[in-house]
Amino acid sequence: MKKLSIMALMLVFLALAGCEKQLTTEAVGLTTLEQVNTTPNLSTVENSVNSSYQLLSNRLNILAQWDWGGGLVFQNDLVLQDIASDDAEKKWSPDGDQPWMDDINNFTFTSTNGGPNGLWKYDYEGIKRLNIAIELLTKSDIEAITGITPARKNQLLGEAYFLRSYYYFSLVTNFGDVPLILKPVKTYQEAFDVAVRASKATVFDKIKAVLATAKTLMPNSKFSSTTEKWRVSKGAVIALQAKAALYTQKWDDVITLVTELQNLNFYSLNANYFDSFNSEFTDNEVIFAYDHQSNTNPRNGNGICAPLGWGFFAPSTDFLNAFEPNDPRKLLTVDVTNQNLNKILGSLNGANKGNDDAPNNKIYIRFADVLLWKAEAYIEKGTYPEAISIINLIRARARTSATADGSVVPAGTLPDRPASTDKATVKNWLIAERRVELGFESQRMLDLKRWGIAKAVLTAKGKNFQDKHNLYPLPQGEIDASAGTLTQNPGY
Repeated sequence: MKKLSIMALMLVFLALAGCEKQLTTEAVGLTTLEQVNTTPNLSTVENSVNSSYQLLSNRLNILAQWDWGGGLVFQNDLVLQDIASDDAEKKWSPDGDQPWMDDINNFTFTSTNGGPNGLWKYDYEGIKRLNIAIELLTKSDIEAITGITPARKNQLLGEAYFLRSYYYFSLVTNFGDVPLILKPVKTYQEAFDVAVRASKATVFDKIKAVLATAKTLMPNSKFSSTTEKWRVSKGAVIALQAKAALYTQKWDDVITLVTELQNLNFYSLNANYFDSFNSEFTDNEVIFAYDHQSNTNPRNGNGICAPLGWGFFAPSTDFLNAFEPNDPRKLLTVDVTNQNLNKILGSLNGANKGNDDAPNNKIYIRFADVLLWKAEAYIEKGTYPEAISIINLIRARARTSATADGSVVPAGTLPDRPASTDKATVKNWLIAERRVELGFESQRMLDLKRWGIAKAVLTAKGKNFQDKHNLYPLPQGEIDASAGTLTQNPGY
């Protein structure tokens, strides 16, 4: 990539924070500050929120055209959370393609690596769009100007608050202290003023406060819209509240919030493990996902299926060995013989492989994951019977699920965990269960770091993980663009 002058880098940061010049690929229907500052209409209001979902998609080239080195071809969660962990490899057959992914896998990456760079830019682009949406939706006369109903305005505002919180959750869990930008940035001076890292605690406090407001704005129903079931819902808001409590070790809050979610009676475990991955919002388990659709204009398909056709992303031997004998989830997650990642493809027969416009959704939060958060909170509080009960519930669903090849699960598969009062034993059961239940859902590395065991686990498996790797480096270009106001994470 071309080196940028300091002035150009300043423009990059300003664009990140508030204007549109950062995009080399403009989003169709994107609401701009110019539209907000003139007279908005109902379409402007809708588009201001809808365009903000796009940064969660697996579409290819949302922010640039084939900028592999910059980490902008697709969302990098598979690289930063799965490949970096002990679950995945870059490709089925090792080669020199995209060495920046190898650097992530080997923990030899620097502050110019495309993985963290892409994550940062995707998240802050989403935040930039949402700040515009929130400014628009909180105008005192927006209902009179556009004719939007109070209920619809509240719903869209609740969605925007959730989405911005979700992007900040991604940033704070991967980078630690990050700039907290809560309104559109309109001048160079404002850009420099916000180029200051807020503490991790401050960011999490803001996430929690904003989500509490969002919850009051959302319809009290499973879906915010019966015709657009992909939209953020009240259940998604509560789930993210619980996850924020989990990551800040507020165990009582985790239990209270997950119980609140359960009491809505909107969600339950599917009878079959794979149902969440091959259906479109008709299952009982998915709480929040990105809705990919084929043959739309503009395109909105699941582009991550294309690099799977090019040999990208494979399970590690260690991941495959983590499954207990005959666990159906192993073959439902990955088909080693045919080199298919079933959960990512949304199929058990290789369908969608190589398709850059596939219809399968990207799942971010599902009920099994949430229940395991509650089990973890019970463990930390020393309430082991309740934790073991949840773990066994997840195991029971797994052993009774339909298998990938139609075979019968042998008797005695995945037996219930017995009673125990030993915290280390029960915690290890949870760690093992989360790994196989959530494989290739980009949770493993965040789990290892959150539990404080990333270094011990990964170095034991031959990885060069150092203490500094508990956080990713801020992109060096962003530090340069701020003229040094942004500071780098230690060790980079």
